[in-house]
Amino acid sequence: MAAPRDAEIWKDVQTYYGQVLKKAADLQTNACVTSTRPVPKHIQEALQNVHEEVALRYYGCGLVIPECLENCWILDLGSGSGRDCYALSQLVGEKGHVTGIDMTEGQVEVAKKYIGYHMEKYGFQVPNVTFIHGYIEKLGEAGIKNESYDIIISNCVINLVPDKQEVLKEVYRVLKHGGELYFSDVYASLELPEEIRTHKVLWGECLGGALYWKDLAILAQKIGFCPPRLVTASLITVQNKEVERVIGNCRFVSATFRLFKLLKTEPAKRCQVIYNGGITGHKKELIFDANFTFKEGEIVEVDEETAAILKNSRFAQDFLITPIGEKLPTCGGCSALESKEGACYFHQILKGVQIQKRRPSR
Repeated sequence: MAAPRDAEIWKDVQTYYGQVLKKAADLQTNACVTSTRPVPKHIQEALQNVHEEVALRYYGCGLVIPECLENCWILDLGSGSGRDCYALSQLVGEKGHVTGIDMTEGQVEVAKKYIGYHMEKYGFQVPNVTFIHGYIEKLGEAGIKNESYDIIISNCVINLVPDKQEVLKEVYRVLKHGGELYFSDVYASLELPEEIRTHKVLWGECLGGALYWKDLAILAQKIGFCPPRLVTASLITVQNKEVERVIGNCRFVSATFRLFKLLKTEPAKRCQVIYNGGITGHKKELIFDANFTFKEGEIVEVDEETAAILKNSRFAQDFLITPIGEKLPTCGGCSALESKEGACYFHQILKGVQIQKRRPSR
């Protein structure tokens, strides 16, 4: 049984996304339309194949299509009208599968309406996409089994759920070992005051339920994930004067993170790795996160955690991984540690935002 406040939030969010919003232009902030880096060509092409009505009802806050997708089973939390699901269904191929789950029945109906259209367009004999009406913090009730997915994505949706910990626990349960949650969401620079947390429009606009940025790492560790890995982040701007008044000094960031689920094994070692190249859309260079970029054939020194992730995830076949001290094959004499210092520390982004906020008052 949901708490009265949780049930009220569910109802408000369903109303906002099922009745108030009809298209992305109806949004009152840019929280759900933020893009932070160029979209690879193969993904652009996949998105262009999505039906116009499905794309029109898209309200995501980032691009949540990771790399190395062929034959994967993917679950989309809060799939809405199905835009990302349909793009992914093309990328995983006929041997892969994509499931979308959303609590707004109207959105699920729009998604289901175009299954036949997309399968015919892709030339697939059997549909490889399914849409479910349900709650992302109650995946078991929706019939989703333990360790059944390679990848779980979420696009600006977890903030809409009152109990974030329950969402992450369910994600951990249904992910296979070596799998990952690859997700965009909204984070706040401080613990949100009551006025923001109870504002119906701010909940619908992905701000009222934003997680305090420090809490993500705490929740991830508590549940058993590896520490969150920042991929991209950008400041959310608000032009609506009423919304600006309510949020006051609080600042919001749209960010994409990777959370990996690994078996607890022997302590990992620092390693040198070589990217073999060849991942679709990333054949010469793989931007793994804000801290590591791997170029084909180059030696990169990585920390213990990164080495464990590369060795025990779907990326293992794409890397040559050797503990430091052991001899690596030659690669033309190139050696590099691709590290954007400070870029991977999410707190620096929010601190920078806060400093900028203070400057005008000096």
